[in-house]
Amino acid sequence: MITTEQIKALRDSTGISVMQCKKALEETGGDMAKAQILLRKQGADAAEKKAGRTLLSGVIASYIHGNGAVGALVELSCETDFVAQNEEFRELAHQLAMQVAALAPQFVRREEVTDEAMRAAREVFAKETEKKPATLREKILAGKLDAYFSEKILMEQPFIRDPEQPVRALIEGAIQKFGEKIEITRFARFSVGN
Repeated sequence: MITTEQIKALRDSTGISVMQCKKALEETGGDMAKAQILLRKQGADAAEKKAGRTLLSGVIASYIHGNGAVGALVELSCETDFVAQNEEFRELAHQLAMQVAALAPQFVRREEVTDEAMRAAREVFAKETEKKPATLREKILAGKLDAYFSEKILMEQPFIRDPEQPVRALIEGAIQKFGEKIEITRFARFSVGN
């Protein structure tokens, strides 16, 4: 039997609605870890279903690090003003601005990686793999490129407040929670001297 405390604990850790938390716990036999995984999967499925929708609203959030030497702006888009005005949505945008300030991504998503950036990284890592067996060289190079760009792509970075989940999972959870397509449209990072 699923208890109210279990549902509350899952809701507190995910921010997902009580009914969705209860259903996830029922489907997983009360296993909290499995329920969190199930909710993440459902969030990814919800994001995929809403991918074609039009973004007509959103918010621009800022973050300036305590010493004033680093700051960031993030545009987080959604479908309606109702969601854009929601305090939790605005907090998500602020946390994303903090993420950008802290980890300095270069791209929002993998599709934005330029040919020039890929070519430059490939040249660097190709030199590192020269002495590897020819049969493994391309696979090793692909792995190095993937690891390198996952640090440079905002959606693939581990979320600074919960390194167990990437920023992508955070956005997917918000899509599931608010029931709208949500997308990081763009960002800018500023640092003194750069």
